[in-house]
Amino acid sequence: MRRSTELLAAALIALAAVSSAQAAAPQQPGQGASTQTKPIDDPAPGQSQGGIQGQNIFEVKPEVKRDASNDPGYMEQNNAQRNRVQPGNNSPMWRDVQRGVEGFSSLPKSQAPEAGVLIQGQVQYPGSRLTTAGEAWRQVRNNWIIPYGGALVLISIVALAIFWFTRGTIGHNEAVGGGGRRIERFTPFERAAHWTNAIAFVVLGISGIVMAFGKFFMLPVMGGTLFGYFTYLLKNLHNFFGPLFAVSLVIVIITFIKDEFPRKGDMGWLAKAGGVFSKSGEEPPTHRFNAGEKVVFWIGVVVLGILTVASGLVLDHLIPSIAYVRSTMQQAHMIHAVAAVLMICLIGFHIYLGTVGVRGAYATMRHGYVDEAWAREHHGYWLDDIQAGKIPAQRSGHKPDAAPVPGEPVRTA
Repeated sequence: MRRSTELLAAALIALAAVSSAQAAAPQQPGQGASTQTKPIDDPAPGQSQGGIQGQNIFEVKPEVKRDASNDPGYMEQNNAQRNRVQPGNNSPMWRDVQRGVEGFSSLPKSQAPEAGVLIQGQVQYPGSRLTTAGEAWRQVRNNWIIPYGGALVLISIVALAIFWFTRGTIGHNEAVGGGGRRIERFTPFERAAHWTNAIAFVVLGISGIVMAFGKFFMLPVMGGTLFGYFTYLLKNLHNFFGPLFAVSLVIVIITFIKDEFPRKGDMGWLAKAGGVFSKSGEEPPTHRFNAGEKVVFWIGVVVLGILTVASGLVLDHLIPSIAYVRSTMQQAHMIHAVAAVLMICLIGFHIYLGTVGVRGAYATMRHGYVDEAWAREHHGYWLDDIQAGKIPAQRSGHKPDAAPVPGEPVRTA
């Protein structure tokens, strides 16, 4: 077997050697002249070259073909026209979506007025760039309302704290006890309307501050779970006390508006800032409400209060015959947030003066009565009208708890 293998290998080697010798042998003259050919990569001049051709890649020029985008009116094509020239190109549809063009929706307009609009059209709100309405609202809220609104509330609190520690309580007399007969300053109905509105305002103010700014100062302390439940509770309280605040606000405006118009002494009170910064602390005489209280009433209660209530009712979908679309809700939210922040700052100053800022002010609104000494110190013209008989000292059927001592001297500031 081994001998046969060696003979077969020798035979194959010999055959290969003979084939190589025949290929290398030069061709004799006159033989096979008709079979001589040139290599295929060296064609004769004028003849076409076949097979694979070589070319310098830097000399290759792109083949220029006319594209559909060069057609006139290419950018005005709708989706159907675009798909005829460029199948699968849906850019016209998505361009319309980004512009806020309404598409088809099977939902009725009465239930879903914006069902066919995926992205709102472009708009520019105050403080935002020209962009889609949702992004413009986000820019106004995150770049203006939240940082500057929060800063304004914080500055107001710090300013009142500094004023309290440097100036202290204003006034010399308590509501009752300084001397003279008792005068009914607020009737039971007026006090009920005031306290109802005040309690609703405090609940709305606290819940609004937590919902808007709580994630910055409460979330890191409480954690996500507890803060989420707490915010959810405050949101429901906000929605419940909102209508109560709206109704009581109307009652407060109607109840007190007759005494809130400008009268004698208002400009003098404003010029002296109510005597707050004077060394003696003497307050200029005014009628039933001084100029500062009138500013709070007209700006804080009437203007800002109505704006806050109206926008809040829109956010709660409580006003009929309004299309509650995204743009309506965005604008209502911006108005509501700005008016609420300004109202919190202004009414916060009123709360400060009505509690610890002015001596006797809280007892006045709680019990409804002051004596002549307190009235002379803070509302001199109002006391003059009472002593002249122009205004009754007792305006309701409710009688004070204790009768004044006849002939008790009036102690003035």
